[in-house]
Amino acid sequence: MNHLIIYAHPNPASFAHAILETLRDEYAQGGHAVVVRDLYALGFDPVLGERDYAAMKAGALLADVVTEQQHITWADAITVIYPIWWASFPAILKGWIDRVLTYDFAFRYGENGVDGLLKGKRVLLVANHGNPFDYYAQTGMHAAMKQSADAGVFGFCGMDVLEHVFFGGVPTVDDATRKGYLTQVQATARRYFAPAQV
Repeated sequence: MNHLIIYAHPNPASFAHAILETLRDEYAQGGHAVVVRDLYALGFDPVLGERDYAAMKAGALLADVVTEQQHITWADAITVIYPIWWASFPAILKGWIDRVLTYDFAFRYGENGVDGLLKGKRVLLVANHGNPFDYYAQTGMHAAMKQSADAGVFGFCGMDVLEHVFFGGVPTVDDATRKGYLTQVQATARRYFAPAQV
């Protein structure tokens, strides 16, 4: 299976990076092909700007967008790893969505409404946040983010969202709890993506 990991955190010492390392290793050790797109390391431009519109009007897309779309086309499964900032994606990840999941690539409108064009691709989202897990769960923030991201973005494009995993209180919990989080994300990956058959 081809796994594409979209990673959006600027700090290589972050817990999000530990999640990235855990999942990258888990997929690779399971015999799957893995490509990581570290948006900050790539210097991905998140601004959907005039150049994008000019390119689309000319019937083309900018080269960096084409590259990201090629990775999506290659992938059977996509894992998105990100920190929750202000109850949403980091700007660089939102900009990746804005620029890469374009009309006629990810979706189009037809007589019967929207047609998601990325059917058959499976998505796992893994997010961490500073607020305690229970606070976000009880206030409806997790549910709201699942609705906007799972249904409003990836499901809209026809993808099958397997799960949206949240880890709370990351800066304040102890190391044992953080290690438990990594064990949990590893188990989640194994549940959905069995080792490749040789």
